[in-house]
Amino acid sequence: MSNTDLMTPAERGAAIANGVEVDRLPCNPNIANGVARIYGCKISEFNHNPKIIAEAQMAAYRKFGCDSLRIFTDLFTWAEAMGATVILPDDDTVDLVKPAISRIEDIDTLTPANPYKDGRLPIYLDAMKYLRDLAKDEIKCSAGVVGPFTNAFFLFGVNETLKLIYKNPEAVHKLCKISLETCKAYVKASMDIGLNPTISEPMSSCTVISPNTFREFSLPYLKELVDYIKSYGSSPIIHICGQTDKIWQDLADIGIGGMSIDNVASLKDCKNTIGNQTKILGNVDPSGIMYIGTPRDIHVKTLECILEGYDSPKGYVVMSGCSLPIDTPSENIEAMMETVREVGYPVDPEKVKYLLEHYSK
Repeated sequence: MSNTDLMTPAERGAAIANGVEVDRLPCNPNIANGVARIYGCKISEFNHNPKIIAEAQMAAYRKFGCDSLRIFTDLFTWAEAMGATVILPDDDTVDLVKPAISRIEDIDTLTPANPYKDGRLPIYLDAMKYLRDLAKDEIKCSAGVVGPFTNAFFLFGVNETLKLIYKNPEAVHKLCKISLETCKAYVKASMDIGLNPTISEPMSSCTVISPNTFREFSLPYLKELVDYIKSYGSSPIIHICGQTDKIWQDLADIGIGGMSIDNVASLKDCKNTIGNQTKILGNVDPSGIMYIGTPRDIHVKTLECILEGYDSPKGYVVMSGCSLPIDTPSENIEAMMETVREVGYPVDPEKVKYLLEHYSK
């Protein structure tokens, strides 16, 4: 436990759920692969060493006292396990080089990934076991997975799949169906280990596709995945980059456990639209504030977010709007954590305004 927190994240989460007094709002800076910097390893080690993945996550928790840990290194793990080609840089995040297939007729050759055998998936499952044993009852850990629609783009290529939406919608549905089977197998394996799944669906963003395209091609498969996860007693948090306001209601209606929003979206609008249905998480700018800002900038922005989100009916978690850039300064992450500790709980808006005035000077 971080030396200045009065409760463990698990105690805090349980107390909030039961309406009992807590020390502060939950906070997740979403450090992502930046944990390599804290632990002192190269990011490439995450691609083959499950123990290091888990230990790096724990190192970040021990240093900052953040409220959740996640096994997730890049968006392409599932497509790679289904035949896509990725580049594994020495000390940077994995990237897609070549999709699994390049011809529509090859969609029928795709098979769902086996999480116990294919690509790097077994490494992540092992990392989950290590993390579960390290975290014990102290902090909740999650398993990140990309949504079926996003994974479909990496199977056929991003630009090609965007064209396919108009040229051959049936082919897109086929890609999403096979994608969904991979997602289901992976989340089932994760839940068997004891980790709750979280879903990243960047290609579902209204910045990328229209809300109608989302409803036709992404939502049915996302709903099936969420229903599947819920049938095992877990309720996933979903993160979608960019603008998402036009699909918030769709997402809340499928029964997600939380909505994590990008910094370009409005926290206040999200709270007012779906805060009575699900938890809201967000949305301090990961690049413009957390990465290049000063600790003072982080105090100000975090306080502004708290003021907008603290009274969300189903709960609010202070979080960056997306994964932090790898080299985000430690003192900036610390500034976010310090802010939530300074505010305390229950949140007094007058105190927050006073602190905002202080840090804005």
